[in-house]
Amino acid sequence: MRKLQTSAVIVGLLASLTASTRHRIEPLPRDLEIQLALSALPPHLRDHATVYVLNPAKGFEVAREGNNGFRAFVARTGDDAFRGSWPLREYRDDILYPISFDNAGAKAQMRVFFDAAEMQAKGTPPRELKKIIQDRYKTGYYQAPARAGISYMLSPVLRTYWNPEENDSVGTLNGPHVMYYAPNVAGEDIGAGKLAGMYPFVIMPGRHGYMIQFIGVTERAGVNKEYEEMLARLCKIKAVWCL
Repeated sequence: MRKLQTSAVIVGLLASLTASTRHRIEPLPRDLEIQLALSALPPHLRDHATVYVLNPAKGFEVAREGNNGFRAFVARTGDDAFRGSWPLREYRDDILYPISFDNAGAKAQMRVFFDAAEMQAKGTPPRELKKIIQDRYKTGYYQAPARAGISYMLSPVLRTYWNPEENDSVGTLNGPHVMYYAPNVAGEDIGAGKLAGMYPFVIMPGRHGYMIQFIGVTERAGVNKEYEEMLARLCKIKAVWCL
């Protein structure tokens, strides 16, 4: 009987370790992760921004302290993973989500990313994590930004969910853009049309809504040129990160 109990304990530990490993993300090379994080920001904000890197065993950690109020990092589980009613079945290892926040966003919107990374590192199952985050949104645990502000996502590469309100399909996008906090603003309030790439549009309407504007074709070409070497490095790591 004692042998059977010992075997059961060992099997349980192995299962726990396997699950824990499945919930962890392989980190990017540190210099590449920092460069990718900073690519979310416009040039004049990069030198003095705070940069975070992901420690898969703990969550986000400060890689460099800044003093201009902006924070930049690369999420490997984005906030869009918690949208829609579809089940979050797994933690993907191919999501790349370079994003930055000003002071107002860091105190509000950014918390979702950091909480998710910390719970993921602790081994919280994906479905459970999605429920926790969605419940926190519903109960007002996550507050809307206290003022108008901006989140830059100017990186030349973004891999995440295509239509998170509907399903878990994933794609790689070359679409540098800026996001303005727009609590309780609807698309019709700003006259958003079907040509979302040309005109501003709203995502996540409600307390945590954003108004999004893509940068122009000429500006995007300049961003792509600036980060040719970084994009080539990412492409060598994972084929799905190739533009």
